[in-house]
Amino acid sequence: MARKFTASKAQLKPDPRFGSKLVSKFVNCLMHDGKKSVAQRVFYEAMELIEKRLPNESPLDVFNRAVENVMPVIEVRSKRVGGATYQVPMQVRKNRQQTLAIRWLLLSAREKKGRPMAIKLSDELLAAYNREGAAISKRENVHRMADANKAFAHFAW
Repeated sequence: MARKFTASKAQLKPDPRFGSKLVSKFVNCLMHDGKKSVAQRVFYEAMELIEKRLPNESPLDVFNRAVENVMPVIEVRSKRVGGATYQVPMQVRKNRQQTLAIRWLLLSAREKKGRPMAIKLSDELLAAYNREGAAISKRENVHRMADANKAFAHFAW
């Protein structure tokens, strides 16, 4: 069975340009068919576009803030109790928060059609930086679901 995963923390090396492990993880998730150089080129082009749009901000800071803004604090998980399945709100671990944020940013960038990936990615990162866009709305939907199912929080053990 094929599995999609990124390298573990122990093996993950910082990226060459920014020296950030988060960027390295993001590039690994962006990569298709093992073409890491293509993924890096797309990411660095997106960073250059961000730098042009926000000249007084560091593109790495914009990226980090965008990922932080998309990270969910709480999510719902299915829990079977008796014969019924409940959507139980639970806290999200830090590592999963980061993974979900990266996944949602990339999905929302890939959903936009008709433009190069670097432009779509820079648009989505800037939108997340400004707390708007598809990835932020996904996070808000997850939070709304958790809030709606607050009554089942006592099943979280």
